[in-house]
Amino acid sequence: MGLEMGSERYGAKQIAELLLTADIYNRKESLTEDDLPPKIRKHYFDVETKSVKRPIYVTSSDVQKIYGIENVKATIKDLSFVAYEEFGSQLRLTVFDVAAKWFANQKDMAAIRSNPTLAFFYENYDSMNVSYAEAKNGNRPLYSDREWIDARIKEICKDQKEAEDLLKLAYIRAPEDIRDSISDLVLTDEQKVEIEKTGKALQNREYLQQIGLYEIGKLLFIGPPGTGKTSTARALSSWFSLPMVEVRLSMITSQYLGETSKNIDKVFDLAKRLSPCILLIDEFDFVAKTRTSDEHGAIKRAVNTLLKAIDEISLVEHGVLLLAATNHPQLLDYAAWRRFDKVLNFPLPDAEMRRRILDKVLSLIDADVDTYELAELTDGYSGSDLRLVVREAVLNALLEDRRKLSQDDLLSSIEEFGRRISEYKGSIAT
Repeated sequence: MGLEMGSERYGAKQIAELLLTADIYNRKESLTEDDLPPKIRKHYFDVETKSVKRPIYVTSSDVQKIYGIENVKATIKDLSFVAYEEFGSQLRLTVFDVAAKWFANQKDMAAIRSNPTLAFFYENYDSMNVSYAEAKNGNRPLYSDREWIDARIKEICKDQKEAEDLLKLAYIRAPEDIRDSISDLVLTDEQKVEIEKTGKALQNREYLQQIGLYEIGKLLFIGPPGTGKTSTARALSSWFSLPMVEVRLSMITSQYLGETSKNIDKVFDLAKRLSPCILLIDEFDFVAKTRTSDEHGAIKRAVNTLLKAIDEISLVEHGVLLLAATNHPQLLDYAAWRRFDKVLNFPLPDAEMRRRILDKVLSLIDADVDTYELAELTDGYSGSDLRLVVREAVLNALLEDRRKLSQDDLLSSIEEFGRRISEYKGSIAT
């Protein structure tokens, strides 16, 4: 009974939040979709206009879909300021001021600070410690929603066939689709500083344009496989709330000579039209490798097309953050190198970084282990290798119906991994 009552009170608060948000948004034309929390915005998003049209109406069905509240009428029975109209199952506020005061008395500051529309209203309400600017800054913008991205792609492509062809060239990810998180990565000081600089550049695009600094926001990630280049690029999509256009150059290299150059142009054009976004070019060396005299003319043209496309895209002007990643920087043409304003190294982790990576990976696992010893025993291992070691230890423990890992579990997994690597190297040598 107590849990049921608590659930109803929580549900009543959510319904009041939705009704207040809708009412304020409907009345205040200066508020935009970026002022709506994603869960509300995504529900009311209109594909045709790529917006949230006014007025927003609230029905019991809306409440169910947004918050999962089933018995709406029972939940609002103690809310004297909410009217329920049987025809259409519509909910509305009868006295806005009473509703606003009731919600303020709930002292749910987290709900207000994560909802710019509410923060806009409560900023100057009864000395509440709320900042509209901070709430909006922390709110994910409309252009990061999967619904907006899909609607934009539909608009860009004239027909279904064109859309299918385009989506064969690139993976288009919304920030909400990405599992990689900056907080889950172990980064070097240089990498952290560069991420911070990039964030400042994104926030100050207009200023950089005013002072004529356009060659910013082109980063080349270099380092051995498994050191976090692609994971970091994806994590930046989530961190900056930017859609990601992810391209592997092997995907857009066509068997038909001449088509590769066209595909490169299509991908860069897509990024510009989807902006603001991140364009990640993985396997960068696949096309941008050193040009030699015996290469086919079509390949040389593809390289030149790629270099020209890089020249003609800008974070400041077009809102596209360009990231390129390669495991083989020695293969790159010097002309490709000099088109990036920063080359960021992703080295194999040292002992301290290996320990921190292991601590991160094991943080959600019941494990009684000494990561200092494990780090010393894994010299030359990449971050990806360390994750594989932990994965194998977990699976081996599950074979014995155990969910707790011991030091021996990890030591055995390291030994097994090392043996597998030795066998692989031996097979290559022969």
